[in-house]
Amino acid sequence: MKVLIADDNAMSRLTLRSQLRKWGYEVVESVDGDAAWAILSMPDSPRLAILDWMMPGLDGIELCRRVRAQGQEPYLYVILLTGREGRDDVVAGLDAGADDYVTKPFDAQELRVRLRAGERICALQEELVSARESLRYEATHDHLTGAWNRAAILDVLERERTRAARANTPLCVAMVDFDHFKRVNDVYGHLAGDAVLRDGVARISASLRTRDFVGRYGGEEFLVVMPGCDGESAMNACERVRAAVANEPISLGELRIRATVSIGAAAWAGTHDSSELVDRADAALYRAKHAGRDRVEVAPDTAADRASVVELVAANR
Repeated sequence: MKVLIADDNAMSRLTLRSQLRKWGYEVVESVDGDAAWAILSMPDSPRLAILDWMMPGLDGIELCRRVRAQGQEPYLYVILLTGREGRDDVVAGLDAGADDYVTKPFDAQELRVRLRAGERICALQEELVSARESLRYEATHDHLTGAWNRAAILDVLERERTRAARANTPLCVAMVDFDHFKRVNDVYGHLAGDAVLRDGVARISASLRTRDFVGRYGGEEFLVVMPGCDGESAMNACERVRAAVANEPISLGELRIRATVSIGAAAWAGTHDSSELVDRADAALYRAKHAGRDRVEVAPDTAADRASVVELVAANR
């Protein structure tokens, strides 16, 4: 584990460095508070820090306050190194965000025990963060395919629509539906159906940009949100998605299942809310299904076309 030493006294740094390396720590040094703050602001910064109370630039107390105000993760365990032993000074240091303190001249074994306590705290915090992220993932993702779940993808859509309205940038959505999926379940079984969805969604995600989002809207139907994408770009993206699923059979052991998808795409025109945009993509999907499946259709632009699609959707519900 890396340990930051922030102390303007060269002899103090030398003594600390020698002890820490002897105990197996990787040592990072700074001669003042400003340099220490720069180190702690970098990615992969040390998880443990020994800060001198009095040093040029930011002192140890102010450095603690900045670290805690930042809400840094992973957690930084801070030990203040000080010649002050008064109760008020100790309280002030702990109140500023220090986790522990060691008085000068420090006792090597005492410092080692306090560092070990810091390691345990950091390890526990890492476990808590991991558990929290796992719960967050489970709450927002579909357990079978790994795509966003329905609530999460609709939240994503609303967020991106708001952002597009604010920045006056394009936005497209696509509704992707696996063709004849009930037949796959009936003929090959539900395990095969699960494999088709998992593999198919993996292909869909791989064919899109990293900034696009895929969510399970319901059953075998998936909603794709494409920020910054106009109608023509969305059509090209959807065609890549269609081809990625259709061009190669999905393997399940020795079994080869050919899957296809029908896709309906809709571009946001600046006047639709999120639900209307989804409805337009859904209407385009019905057109793709009605025209023979394994194809991409774009939401109609004229009022007459929209009316005919509404009738088609109503007839299929």
